[in-house]
Amino acid sequence: MLQNHPEICRHLLWFFGVAACVKLLLIPSYHSTDFEVHRHWLALTRSLPLSQWYSDETSPWTLDYPPFFAYFEYFLSFFARLVDPQIVDVHQGLNYEADTVVYFQRISVIVSDLCLVYGIYRLTRKLEAKKRVAMWILVIWSPALVIVDHMHFQYNGFLLGLLMLSISYLQDGRDVMGGFLFAVLLCFKHLFAVAGPVYFVYLLRHYCRGGLLKGLGRLAAMGTVVVAVFAAAFGPFFYHIQQVISRMFPFGRGLCHAYWAPNFWVFYIILDKGLAFLLKKFGIDIPTPAASFTGGLVGDSSPFAVLPQVTPLSTLIMVLLALSPCLVKIWKNPHPGSVARWISYAYTCGFLFGWHVHEKASLHFVIPLAIVAVQSLEDAQHYFLLSIATCYSLFPLLYEAQEYPIKVVLLLLHSMLMWFGFSAKFSKVKPPTISDNKKTRKKGSSSSSSRSGEEGEFVIGWGGKCYIIGIVIVETWGQLLHPYFLGDKLPFAPLLLISIYCGVEVVYSWVWQLKRIMAD
Repeated sequence: MLQNHPEICRHLLWFFGVAACVKLLLIPSYHSTDFEVHRHWLALTRSLPLSQWYSDETSPWTLDYPPFFAYFEYFLSFFARLVDPQIVDVHQGLNYEADTVVYFQRISVIVSDLCLVYGIYRLTRKLEAKKRVAMWILVIWSPALVIVDHMHFQYNGFLLGLLMLSISYLQDGRDVMGGFLFAVLLCFKHLFAVAGPVYFVYLLRHYCRGGLLKGLGRLAAMGTVVVAVFAAAFGPFFYHIQQVISRMFPFGRGLCHAYWAPNFWVFYIILDKGLAFLLKKFGIDIPTPAASFTGGLVGDSSPFAVLPQVTPLSTLIMVLLALSPCLVKIWKNPHPGSVARWISYAYTCGFLFGWHVHEKASLHFVIPLAIVAVQSLEDAQHYFLLSIATCYSLFPLLYEAQEYPIKVVLLLLHSMLMWFGFSAKFSKVKPPTISDNKKTRKKGSSSSSSRSGEEGEFVIGWGGKCYIIGIVIVETWGQLLHPYFLGDKLPFAPLLLISIYCGVEVVYSWVWQLKRIMAD
């Protein structure tokens, strides 16, 4: 397939090469405890028998990803051992941070990003040049991916590559391959399961059609493919499956992560704290929960003094309720062209209402939403602000002073590149003609560009401009004014302000996406 579009491949690899050069320069930068987590998983899978992978407690960083990711770490461990045997030593390698392990793990993430590059290639190979380049800028040069994967340290680019590949096959009408890749993705990282209902309803309505017998036959075929994937992943752990499941779903961690993700629960917690404060002012004694308001790590204790307590089941119900209008829309009109929008919306719902959501999970909806962003002017304007807000919400991950200029420059450069890319794409007025409208009705297209044409130029309204100015104000307060006026008092306030401010944009995006889905 790659040889069919050699020019596109060359240009795309150039984009990847530029990104790789930047990532190589960032190798010495800050990395989080996730760096040691993945190093330990290399050692664990290499040194211990498979039966002990999910029970070993040599390190506090126990294996809690599905088996395919464990196999992936096992594969990498062969090369890690060649580079430095101590990397894969379970005991001697604890907290090992020699240059060899730093370079090996950093470069392994860069190389694994080729999966994302291939996914983007499949999605853009048939697009016009301006759309193609705009999407490469949004994804290959995403500052959020650089911050999370290549500084903080994770393998999201690789996993999102599998998601993009799955979407590309669904858009091509190859439903079995799309479903297969999604099942593989779930066996790498189960947190992507939020889009499971979208896949189920879409494949049931789009693939399992053509009458009762044909539909049942196709349902059986799809089910066989999915079961085979899960059997390959979990089969070797059949006698230890309970331990695997308990590691994968540690509900005792609590509702919120240590850094509050900018989602619905930030507002819920703030409302609860505000009500408790007011009630105490009126002389009503409210027991203060022991959970840390500063860190946001809830744990097993209840963080709420006034509002109803939140359980994993209640968050699941909220996610499904938020998803239900989208699922009804899919059932009525399972159009392949809308798959990316539906999947992005599903991950937005999971981010907003899910249990123990990490701020890094914003990548799950921002990256696939780039597929939609290049289709219409309104989608581009929406994506521009959402991308800036979600990237800014990741700033607290890099809290050391030497990384501050890097994350600011990355966000500013990417914002300018987005602006130039969208401006080049939407630079001329091209209203739809009568013949275009007739073609649209015949095809039943759900894309915004088909409905409304590429009208107008890419501009940000007063609301968007005010929001961007607000980010500057929030950052100025956190970096300069808060330390000057308050010193060490209320150290959580700047972080909380970022979560609230970015959460406003995420909530707006959720509502906006739902309106677009229902209008299609």
